[in-house]
Amino acid sequence: MGLDAADEDQPPANLNPDVPHIARIYDYWLGGRNNYAADREVAEQVIAALPSTSASVLANRAFLGRAVHHLAAEAGIRQFLDVGTGLPSANNTHQVAQRAAPTSRIVYVDNDPIVLVHARALLTSSPQGATAYLESDLRDPNTIMKKAAATLDFTSPVAVMLVAILHCVADEDDPYGIVTTLLDAVPSGSYLVLSHPASDITAEEMREAATRMNASVAEKVTFRSHAEVSRFFDGLELLEPGIVPTTRWRPDPGADTTPMPVWAGLARKP
Repeated sequence: MGLDAADEDQPPANLNPDVPHIARIYDYWLGGRNNYAADREVAEQVIAALPSTSASVLANRAFLGRAVHHLAAEAGIRQFLDVGTGLPSANNTHQVAQRAAPTSRIVYVDNDPIVLVHARALLTSSPQGATAYLESDLRDPNTIMKKAAATLDFTSPVAVMLVAILHCVADEDDPYGIVTTLLDAVPSGSYLVLSHPASDITAEEMREAATRMNASVAEKVTFRSHAEVSRFFDGLELLEPGIVPTTRWRPDPGADTTPMPVWAGLARKP
């Protein structure tokens, strides 16, 4: 669902292995295999500036898993809109949600042709639930919601997931307005799941990491402070423990809670 035959049979022309690509760079940090030498070179340059990079990216995925499990197992959420999906990895949203609640419905959204090629791995729904993949840009939230309505019922609560994606939206593209538009389209009782690379944890290392990323990839990154990330949650009811480093958001017993330079939070729309 969400892919037509032409998309499946014809890889996009702009999958150039010689040009570093942010999705493949993240894949390398996660330990994946969908990356090339150019991606690995940039990934290693960032690691040299920020040695915690791979651990931070893995901690972000773990936060996604804990947040989705809480929503599906404890908060009764059965609909998830995952924007900025990235390449398939372990414990994708539909896998975590449907393990807890097999009737969960998930819509994945990404504007990345590389993700589109691998999207069929995200379409392995349980028989009782549903998954769909949309090729859309976060900067066009109205189109996202219009397309997602084919799978999700926006008269019932939805978890809007913006996990490590908003740093790809520059200030001039109004990231706060985008989040407001998405949340205005879902009813009371919906949730926002958000994580965002921090400009104010290991600030010098993060500044150098961003500089190295922005020198090599087309889609520039903007890291933000705790105060700036907090603005995304304006008007919502933050769940405990608030906006904290990913490793400190309801960690599993015995987990390493060394702060990673990524802010994370989960909030309910009243």
